[in-house]
Amino acid sequence: MAAPKFEALSVPPDALAKGGHEVLRASIVEGGVSVALRRSFDDPFTWGILLVDLARHAARIYAMETDLSEDEAFEQIRAGIEAEIERPTDEGSTRAMN
Repeated sequence: MAAPKFEALSVPPDALAKGGHEVLRASIVEGGVSVALRRSFDDPFTWGILLVDLARHAARIYAMETDLSEDEAFEQIRAGIEAEIERPTDEGSTRAMN
């Protein structure tokens, strides 16, 4: 039996050129989300900015790869965020590592 395959993304070119540290890694495992992250910021407010930036990047990818516009994709992502805040589908668990 073959070992399960993990498909990792490449490191962003600017991070390779300028350095930095990874803040977030998210994977889909058996239909669920598996996350590794570092606190990285002194103020939790900054995570809100990062999450919205991620949503904008995701909306751009949808606009490039589907018939959705960036605005349509972003609004759907936003609706998903609001729905998950109101009624979490899975609270998950967290432990500190590193």
